Amino acid sequence: MTDTDRTGTSPAGASAAVTGNDRPAPHPAPASAVTDLRRVGVNPDYWYPVARSRSVRRGRVRATSFAGERIALFRGRSGTVHALEDRCAHRQVPLSMGVVEGETLRCCYHAWAYRGDGRISQIPYLSKGDRRPPRGVRGYPVREAYGLVFVFPGDPARAAGTPLPELPAFGSPRCLTLAYARTVRCHYSFMHENLLDMNHQFLHRGVVGRLHPQLLDHRTDARSVEARYLFTHTGGKRNRGASLLAAEGIGGDSRDVMTIRTEYPYQTLDLVPENAERPAFRLWVAYVPEDAEQRRCHTYGLLMIEKPRVPAALHLARPLIRRFTERVFAEDRMAVEAEQRAWDEQGEDRNQEVFSLILDVREVLRSNGVPLGAGPRAAGCGLAGGCEGR
Repeated sequence: MTDTDRTGTSPAGASAAVTGNDRPAPHPAPASAVTDLRRVGVNPDYWYPVARSRSVRRGRVRATSFAGERIALFRGRSGTVHALEDRCAHRQVPLSMGVVEGETLRCCYHAWAYRGDGRISQIPYLSKGDRRPPRGVRGYPVREAYGLVFVFPGDPARAAGTPLPELPAFGSPRCLTLAYARTVRCHYSFMHENLLDMNHQFLHRGVVGRLHPQLLDHRTDARSVEARYLFTHTGGKRNRGASLLAAEGIGGDSRDVMTIRTEYPYQTLDLVPENAERPAFRLWVAYVPEDAEQRRCHTYGLLMIEKPRVPAALHLARPLIRRFTERVFAEDRMAVEAEQRAWDEQGEDRNQEVFSLILDVREVLRSNGVPLGAGPRAAGCGLAGGCEGR
């Protein structure tokens, strides 16, 4: 896709604004041969969070998954987290049922022990002269950052050269971070569309009152889509948590500029209240498919809130902010899961989308993704450290 810069408004008024109530600019209709986006899987050659760090305790093992690949996470005595294919090479019993011993994971059935790279370190009942299997199980590259455990489910040779997402606000003394992790029963693309398309504020009318989102501009390139909205509160009951979250911004009497960006495969949102120099909050989110058909994803979110002049006030407001964000997320989850059910019933995507911004993000997700069935299992086989027991 070539770079574009579509501007909804300009100082000279050269083009009409694209808003929640205005008719967007014409966008070419997709060709009939275009692959249904809901049949496109995420590209495994990126770092994906699969657990919160605090849930993987020292000397313990935890089961997780990525796109149908079951993964066993365990933290060794040194504190290092390892990720293995969640099956013993012997009888296929899940290794997540096993026992951590030092830096190895021992299967609960016949006590085969595996190193962090997936190689077999011991089969206790074999003598020195007995023949041993040449391979173990697949080991995944692992990194910990931002309170999350990331794995690289694709080609392990690409892991070292692929950066983690950059979150400069995380850990800053100026910010308080709230972490979220929830399963949503829908294809990950519905989540990207939901956050990027702010024309659905009617859904949240009971939380933020009446909000008017005006699309100021948006930009698209091969891997990203970015949109800037101007939000104006036009009446209705507003939630106190919304005002506290945005420093008396969104849901209050001021106007706010919200910037949302899908940069494959992650998504971010920044909100800057009127007359402010810094964002009141920043959101980073990743949607990690759990099942092989990718009809269920786990959402990992980090909400980084700028502390006010009296930091203690933010800690007092924390329960209200979390309650507000959880309610908004619950309403969004209701909508995207309904979209997924409609797709399941129809067997295809019959959306009649008219918003050029969403058509752009669909193309970014489609062109950067992989066909379903060509995910981590296919990507890792035959490569260094991958698919050793297949």
